[in-house]
Amino acid sequence: MSTTLDPELAALAIDALCDLDHPVKAEARAWAAANLTHRDRVAADREAHFDHDGWQRLADHGVLGLFVPEADGGGGADVITALLTLEGLAVGALDQGLLYAAASQMCSAQVALASFGSEEHKQRWLPALCRGEAFGAFAITEPDHGSDIDHLEARAERLPGGGYRIDARKAHITLAPVADVVVLFASTDPSARGWGISAFVVPTDVPGVVRGPNRDKMGMRTTPYGDLTLDGVEVPESARLGPEGAGVSIFLSAMQVERAFVYVTQIGAMERQLEGCVARARERRVGGVPIGELQAVSHRIADMKLRHETARTLLYKAALHSLRRDSGAMAAALTKIATSEGAVASAVAAAQVHGANGYASELEHEREIRDAVGGLFYSGTSDVQRNIVARLLGVSRGSTR
Repeated sequence: MSTTLDPELAALAIDALCDLDHPVKAEARAWAAANLTHRDRVAADREAHFDHDGWQRLADHGVLGLFVPEADGGGGADVITALLTLEGLAVGALDQGLLYAAASQMCSAQVALASFGSEEHKQRWLPALCRGEAFGAFAITEPDHGSDIDHLEARAERLPGGGYRIDARKAHITLAPVADVVVLFASTDPSARGWGISAFVVPTDVPGVVRGPNRDKMGMRTTPYGDLTLDGVEVPESARLGPEGAGVSIFLSAMQVERAFVYVTQIGAMERQLEGCVARARERRVGGVPIGELQAVSHRIADMKLRHETARTLLYKAALHSLRRDSGAMAAALTKIATSEGAVASAVAAAQVHGANGYASELEHEREIRDAVGGLFYSGTSDVQRNIVARLLGVSRGSTR
């Protein structure tokens, strides 16, 4: 059920959508350019170096707490302001791995804790996560079943004296190698399949939790990423997030936020690439003529603009659904498809506009292609998103998860 939208927030959303140089976004862009560009990014990518200093700068600047209420230790920003900030950061900074890691924690683990956590969960973890004193991961994906919540192998068995014993193997988890706390999903009633899934807040320093090493990957190499193993981990009843069996609702709620908003950083990257291509098309001359006069080049850049505007429009439409507190599942799925697929196409186009320079690692265009490819898989593949769209249109009975 929708609610009446606050007129000031509605006006802010319209301003954000129509003004590509919105002051909030422009300020964030300038701050990122001055504070998040200190390291050799080619070397950082090659070494899979996570920028701890940059992470702390984000925390100190209030970025990590944007989505968290002030009462829980965050900044309490509205969703439009938060998205404008992240968008601007992504235009100004070139380390998409750092920004994706931040957006991932903000849109998954922190959202789940703020929305469903007990007062104990919130007080213990949210202020520390917002201040950069702890890292939080969101662990549902498993080696054999991906994020199919109907077939999770992770088990949480009740102990005779109270609490649970958790056995789980989670794979491809953002921030897993550095996580201090994990929101983890495991079955408390395997016979109920997805509706028997429960969520748990598990510190990674308890006996039996093993954080795997950082896994090598194609792109987003500066984002810590790996596996988590829980072998007979015993947690108290208070570790459960919400009631037993509520895991599917918690997962879907957090995942809808992640799908809608985590790729705002890719939208910022698409804008930066577009600006670079426009400058290149004006400056680079072939036969005495700027290459922008060549229709093949100008149309390629026009398509980049179309993809950027489409993704951005869907992003802020999803934000309006969030503000109205009504169902935004369709908007989230469409945003995820348009942004992730558009980011890959635009990154490839940017490399093509720059010719041989686009293929050289030191100029970073090829890295941006590799970074963009990850968006096709994180937070549910494009195929999963199309299943959601088809089901919501009433043409398929496929899963919306």
